[in-house]
Amino acid sequence: MEIFYIHLKLIFLDLIMPINRLKTHPALPIFLLIALSVIWGSSFILIKKGLIAFSPEQVGTLRMVFAFIVLLPFAIRNLKTVFVKDWKKIVTLGFIANLIPALLFSIAQTGLSSSLTGILNSLTPIFTLIIGALFYHTGIKGGQVIGLVIGFVGSFVLTFVGSGGELGSFNFYALYVIAATICYGVAGNFVKKHFSHINAVVLTSLTMFSVGTISLVYFLTTDFTSTLTLHEHGWMSFLYIFILGAVGTAFALILFNKMIQMVSAVFASSVTYLIPIAAVIWGVIDGESLYPLHFIGMALIITGVYIVNKFK
Repeated sequence: MEIFYIHLKLIFLDLIMPINRLKTHPALPIFLLIALSVIWGSSFILIKKGLIAFSPEQVGTLRMVFAFIVLLPFAIRNLKTVFVKDWKKIVTLGFIANLIPALLFSIAQTGLSSSLTGILNSLTPIFTLIIGALFYHTGIKGGQVIGLVIGFVGSFVLTFVGSGGELGSFNFYALYVIAATICYGVAGNFVKKHFSHINAVVLTSLTMFSVGTISLVYFLTTDFTSTLTLHEHGWMSFLYIFILGAVGTAFALILFNKMIQMVSAVFASSVTYLIPIAAVIWGVIDGESLYPLHFIGMALIITGVYIVNKFK
């Protein structure tokens, strides 16, 4: 088992070393920004493909299991130091930032398209601001209120778009995505208050360790073996979820952390504006229907997020 972890770590080093060697190249931050946008924007179509064979609960927990396995070498190195000291807070963060949102997004996409889910995910900075103001005394500036209103108007437009592109009844599956973005908002403020001194990769590996073990125990109690062998698309869905957990969660975090070290958090946060674009492109490629009201809602949300960030 120890040899397996050593090989896993070497693989990560092989992936990261080219980035370290090119860290002075002026075009590298732009490349990382685009790569992260594509990776995170692809998460929603990967969830959709995983749901073809597996249940939402299986998709959410298996995603955590794969990310847990990939990040385990980093977690093991910090178990006796960081984890033992703050295990209660780390476990709490693991649920709020990882496991619960993973389950919520999977459930949401049983009633929402992947592109629409990706657009609504852009509400995360807005809820981060609101949670911070309500519970962490961060305050909201006057200009940010305008951004909040515009962002929420955009989300309401999206949740009322009918199957033919007209304004219809409220789609309650959107509430799962909104709940997930609220979790992200809570997690962001929680990290800022309690874990700003811990490296992002170390912290995420430990949160994945805490929820990954629980997810693995649950997943093994399901009928995944019969689904894997008997379902027509079992193995393909399994592969999509592996990419979602290993690349979309574990490897993407390392790229994001590296980009912040190279440039600034402000530049890195601009990935928020590109993720929904990538999600929409994947949705269109997969045959999902998008109508003018969808683009109006997306434009309003992105504008609202921009205004919120501008007045930070």
